[in-house]
Amino acid sequence: MSDAAAAQDPLVHALLALLGEEGPGAAVSLPRIGKRLGVGASVVMRALSRLGSAAIGGQPGPGWVEVTHDGARWLVRLTPAGSAAAAQAAGSAGGAQSGTL
Repeated sequence: MSDAAAAQDPLVHALLALLGEEGPGAAVSLPRIGKRLGVGASVVMRALSRLGSAAIGGQPGPGWVEVTHDGARWLVRLTPAGSAAAAQAAGSAGGAQSGTL
């Protein structure tokens, strides 16, 4: 999925907005993300897999998020590139009504 295509996905947009609200480098637990977005953890993980830097189908991801496991829980944080994407997404949504997922 290209950076532009990813940014058009409503779930990706919601993830970027949620993580962007937390501030640079702040980690958010996977269950908290799912609860705030009203989707299951597996749905969140699928979306996050497209936003990391790992290659899927030979195509590297945009590297917008970093997912770590601290032994007890999965944590997600924006990378610097992800912070820029979140700011750009927030700017492009300025004044637009946000939909629900």
